[in-house]
Amino acid sequence: MQPCVYILASKKNGTLYVGVTSDLIKRIWEHREHLVTGFTDRYHVTQLVYYELTDCMYSAISLEKKLKKWRRQWKINLIENQNPEWHDLWDEIKS
Repeated sequence: MQPCVYILASKKNGTLYVGVTSDLIKRIWEHREHLVTGFTDRYHVTQLVYYELTDCMYSAISLEKKLKKWRRQWKINLIENQNPEWHDLWDEIKS
């Protein structure tokens, strides 16, 4: 398993969620199937629009905390730098 930080969106320029996990495929599947109760389920935030792999969980958690403090526009810029069309990256990671 590889630790990573991810950003989910409800749609392009929609509601954003920043998370951290050691199993990206499993965690995104849980969000998509609404098995994670709370914010992402309530606001239908299920599209994976950004993820960044890290060397260890400590780095992933540190990055997640940093991104959560960022202004919304900075997060949008980060997403659009890697994924300008806001494609759902689920198909990319699940194979």
